[in-house]
Order: sequence, then C-alpha cells, then structure tokens
Amino acid sequence: MDILSRVGNRKIIKEGSAIYMQIFVDSASIEEIENAVALGIVSGVTTNPSLISKSSNSSFKDTILKIASIAPGPISAEVTASNHKEMLDQAKDIVNWSKSSDYKERITIKVPATVEGIKAVSELTKMGISTNCTLVFSVAQALLACEAGATFISPFVGRIDDIGHNGIAALQDILETVRTNGYETKVIAASIRHMGHVTAASMLGCDIATIPFKVIKQMYVNPLTEAGVRKFEEDWEGYTK
Repeated sequence: MDILSRVGNRKIIKEGSAIYMQIFVDSASIEEIENAVALGIVSGVTTNPSLISKSSNSSFKDTILKIASIAPGPISAEVTASNHKEMLDQAKDIVNWSKSSDYKERITIKVPATVEGIKAVSELTKMGISTNCTLVFSVAQALLACEAGATFISPFVGRIDDIGHNGIAALQDILETVRTNGYETKVIAASIRHMGHVTAASMLGCDIATIPFKVIKQMYVNPLTEAGVRKFEEDWEGYTK
C-alpha cells in the first residue's frame, strides 16, 4: 500500500480518497459539543434550525460563534430563507459574523437541496464559500449538488428509513455516484438514529458521519467491556490484599 501522507492518526493512501470516516457531532447544545470535543474524536459540528431552536437559549449568531470557539473543523450553519437571493444574503452575513480568518475558513453554509438551494450553492461556490447541501434524499439531488460545487452533501439516512425505504442503500448509491464521477464533494451521513447507521456508513467508507451526542455516548458502551473491567478490578483487588 503506497502511503502518501498522514492526517492525524490516519493514513492517506494512493488507491482511494475515502479511506476513513470522520465523526462530526450533530448538535447545537454547547454542553453536548463541549463534552463531545473533550472525547477527542470530533472533527466538526453540524447544526440546523430545529437543533438551534431546541437546544440554545442564545441567538443564532451567538450560538454559532460559541460553537466555532470550542469545536475543531467545519461548522455548519444553516440558512432559513427559501429564496436563493435571500439565502445568499444570509450566508454572507453568517460568514462575516467574525473577522477571524480561522472562523471564515471553517464556517460552512448549510443549504437545502431545493431548486433555490442549488442555485445558492452554485453562487456561494463561485464566491469561495464552503457549502453543505442538506436534506438530500436521492442520487438525483446529490448529483445536482455536486455539479453546483457543494463542499459537502448530507443524505438523510434516518428520514429515508422513516418512509419505508433503505437509507443505507440510498447512501451507498450516492457515494458510488460521487466517486464514479470524480466529484470532490464529501458525503456526510446525516440523520443518524442509532449505532447501526454509524457502522454501516463506516463500512461503506463514507467521508463523514454527523452523529447526535446521545449516539456517540452509546458507541462507547458494551456489556462485555463493562463486565471485563469489573473482572479485572475484582482480580486486582484479590491480588493486592
């Protein structure tokens, strides 16, 4: 295997561009994000209007700025307008909430995969602004977002399951489409409901999974590990008496 370079604890290998899956935390709760970051496994944060409204007592602006100050990597902040011109105005406002070059490099504008949203993605891409095309449910939507130059696309695995279809199968089709056509767009497995979604996304070689903090905590728990720790403690206590 021809190793080109390393990123953190990961190897970048010539044969493929998607050889590991990053973990983002999907939350607008400052407490959850701080706890997730403290685990040392988080590479970014995604938010949306629903999470902001449910989790934050601060303004949208203050919440995003606080998240950017405590979390590494890309921070997705979603526009709320439905018209692409208004989306652009909101996006430019969000990008300029801080004069910090680090903030401007990491802030990602989240835009829905609608006609107006795809128009906005195209314009934002031309401006050099990072975008996350969200609410993606089909290969067709993913293809349009990639053509518009989206930095990220977010297929909603859980919501596809909710309507009786296979969210992981849809994610696989989208991943194959992106890679077969040579797009640089990164795929974020979103609307993660349980550890099975995380496992399946990682086995597909998805670029990123954005995971609710409650699911991240579940990933650490295994009864066999807990039983093993108790056994080690009991044996050590007996040995040291």
